[in-house]
Amino acid sequence: MAGRLLKVSTVATAVFASSGFYLYNNKHLDPNDLSIIRFGRAAATTALISYDYFTAFRDVAHGTEEYWDLRSKVHRRSAERLRDLCCANRGTFIKVGQHLGALDYLLPPEYTNTLKVLHSKAPQSTMEEIQQVIREDLGKELRELFSSFDQQPQGAASLAQVHKAVLLDGRTVAVKVQHPKVQTQSAKDIMVIELLIHAVHWLFPDFAFMWLVEEAKKNMPLELDFLNEGRNADKVAAMLKHFDFLKVPKIHWDLSTKRILTMDFAEGGQVNDREYMRRNGIDVNEISENLGKMYSEMIFVQGFVHCDPHPGNVLVRKCPRTKRTEIVLLDHGLYQVLKEDFRLDYCRLWQALMKADMKGIETYSRRLGAGDLYPLFACVLTARSWKSVTGGISQTPVTNSEDVEIRTNAALYLPQISDLLNRVPRQMLLLLKTNDLLRGIETILQTRASSSSFLNMSRCCTRAIASHRRSKASSRSRRVQISMSEALTLWQISLYELFLWMRSSVLGCWVSALIGFLPGFS
Repeated sequence: MAGRLLKVSTVATAVFASSGFYLYNNKHLDPNDLSIIRFGRAAATTALISYDYFTAFRDVAHGTEEYWDLRSKVHRRSAERLRDLCCANRGTFIKVGQHLGALDYLLPPEYTNTLKVLHSKAPQSTMEEIQQVIREDLGKELRELFSSFDQQPQGAASLAQVHKAVLLDGRTVAVKVQHPKVQTQSAKDIMVIELLIHAVHWLFPDFAFMWLVEEAKKNMPLELDFLNEGRNADKVAAMLKHFDFLKVPKIHWDLSTKRILTMDFAEGGQVNDREYMRRNGIDVNEISENLGKMYSEMIFVQGFVHCDPHPGNVLVRKCPRTKRTEIVLLDHGLYQVLKEDFRLDYCRLWQALMKADMKGIETYSRRLGAGDLYPLFACVLTARSWKSVTGGISQTPVTNSEDVEIRTNAALYLPQISDLLNRVPRQMLLLLKTNDLLRGIETILQTRASSSSFLNMSRCCTRAIASHRRSKASSRSRRVQISMSEALTLWQISLYELFLWMRSSVLGCWVSALIGFLPGFS
């Protein structure tokens, strides 16, 4: 092991030395534009983190209090080094770092808490760079396209930044402009990340994160094509038009290219901003329920899923005209189209999880690729303990002690979790990421595992499976029978929802108290 680390360190040192010599002879170049600098920085950070893990625990007995304290410190400083690398190399590195920061079910909290700040640490392009991209792609100067264009961006992300502007006809728009160097750097950055993950796996065989590289290879080109993002926005707006609480900004196609996306400007607070909701009279339970409805429809019924619901991409507001609460969905670059067999198995698995149907949990987990690791898969998917899964996740409330148990087990079973993530279909990885981001929002809003979220999922799973069965039915009478069964199940869900509402209402509490005083009931 020491010999392997020495080889990695030697390569990193050689890269830095050659990079320094190259820069000395090319003094006008930006070091961050050079692949050799980016690779050298990444290789050096990887070697340093690996060396720290390899040497830190030599004189400490495993399982002691000193060991756990030291391990937490090593996790923390390694996560900080990784965060600094992402900030220095920017672009694809920040995107991957943001993804890692969302893996609460897999990584220790020292990593996820440190890497979550990357959502607010994204780089900014200069105004000159923004003007150059607009000039190259739209063929005109800013003044020829907009009556005003805010120089300070509304927000900056890993791949682009958004500016508020006013069109010549007076309409206010948001202009999303890609960082100019991302296109040329992304493919090389992914190759660097792939190489270094292979190197870490060579040093530490239990470390198996190749699925992360495969996902980046597939998704990065899609996220860098803003025309694809615009088409996704139009599709989801049409697909979910029956949800009057959902707003998707309209795309201005005449001012959009692969690197520029112009859309209607939308204001609002981030979906995790409880203080904003309090000031504006927005009910957090209503927001949480509507968010669940929206994503259940996308995942279980439509099979077309917005896969980046981090708080910056989901805004909430009171409509100025109707005063109704609305959810504004932004950033449509990354969607997952679920295969029908996968989607239906996923529906049946969630139905089994909500009913504590252990045979169904095993059957559909295996069909989704989990194999003998199906108990672990159920825990990862729901972010619940196996005890809660066997007891029924819709019946067992989430507790702080359970969250602590899950985090502890995630650290203990890291090799098995990595093995599981390498087994399951690639589509499952983005769904796990989506589930984690939604759970994070629910946790902050303090609405996690509410009964309404499970009821909405139950409705969508019922509709999805009934729709599939109707499409396969050979006779009209059979289709009518399926529709009647679907209607009955949906009615039962609504009746149960009414019962829960009455039980929690003031009237329900009053009736319960009154019954308690009656003879034979006390």
